Amino acid sequence: MQVICLDLEGVLVPEIWIAFSQRTGIAELSRTTRDEPDYDKLMRFRIELLRKHGLKLADIQEVIAGMGPMAGAKDFLDDLRSRYQVMILSDTFYEFAQPLMRQLGWPTLLCHKLEVDADGFVTRHLLRMADQKRHAVNALRLLNFQVIAAGDSYNDTGMLMSAHAGFFIHPPESIVAQFPQFPVTRSYAELKASIDAAAGKLRG
Repeated sequence: MQVICLDLEGVLVPEIWIAFSQRTGIAELSRTTRDEPDYDKLMRFRIELLRKHGLKLADIQEVIAGMGPMAGAKDFLDDLRSRYQVMILSDTFYEFAQPLMRQLGWPTLLCHKLEVDADGFVTRHLLRMADQKRHAVNALRLLNFQVIAAGDSYNDTGMLMSAHAGFFIHPPESIVAQFPQFPVTRSYAELKASIDAAAGKLRG
């Protein structure tokens, strides 16, 4: 039995924090895991910026409500789900993801939560567990699943290393240079072909 594990932001949907940065004009909020590999450090930085600028969870959710999947993402995901079990492993938050999951047909999503105070300000991020993508892949392997994973950023490399086969999809060149062991795909068609080829090899 095979499971496909995919990152969400930058793979199936646009980067939420980049969209929010563009809407607010706060350039510092455009930093993502492509720029900062330490996710805890990145989230603390974001939460401090939100408080500094008086921005609440509802302000972020308003931007997300106007977002949609990347072009071709829904068809790509539907095709995979018709032939494999698919799981989205993301470092986003349930408070962000619901509108996007609805547009993608409610795929299985494992991510994190936010703590919000009575005034609606984000006070801290609550990780389900550190390095959760890698741990999820390892758990699936312990259950005797063959795992194929795809992502685009630093925080995906743990799951790519742990999977039976791992691929980048349209990653920045700086990350490609640091992790040359992962094949790079530049479109959903290329990624689908790579997944199918890896699945065939794993089946033997």
